[in-house]
Amino acid sequence: MTLMLAKWVRGELERNGYRVVMTRDGDQDPSFDDRSAVANAHRDAIFLSLHVGSTGTPGTVRAYVYPAVPEESTQAESQSGDDEQAGRGLVEWDRAQQPFVGQSRKLGDLLQTEFSQRFAHSPELSTVYPIRDLRSVTAPAAAIEISSVAAPDADMIAQMGPSLAAGIARAVAAFQPPGETGVAR
Repeated sequence: MTLMLAKWVRGELERNGYRVVMTRDGDQDPSFDDRSAVANAHRDAIFLSLHVGSTGTPGTVRAYVYPAVPEESTQAESQSGDDEQAGRGLVEWDRAQQPFVGQSRKLGDLLQTEFSQRFAHSPELSTVYPIRDLRSVTAPAAAIEISSVAAPDADMIAQMGPSLAAGIARAVAAFQPPGETGVAR
């Protein structure tokens, strides 16, 4: 179901002038770090991770973005000498999202605005939550959860595809016009 929705999104983004790189095209199950590595290999990417959730009101969509780590915590670790890589320009894998949390929040809120207008009872703003598959991405990133696999009619989720794809494409265009970025999923 998720792959079918992702293909709808890919098609809509490509029709709008974006280059889309998918992290899977079949029943593969790449790790979170493998997915991040794909996104991180592309300059100026936007990372979107789609999920069909097991909770939530059926027919709703929610965007999640990774939380910021308090600046004092980051500075204290760098000053303590524990980070051997700090002087070499390397990024700690589990803190890769930190420089992008502001951009990710903007992207998440643009997505969520679209979802709230298209899917009744969806919230108006994105949710900040430490979603594992976002933390090691070095680009603006959002996880999109479509609810719910518990829907009485599985076709309901499939029918959300065109509107979901259109909303995502519109939010991405508001975030970064075509030709100025790549999109990785």
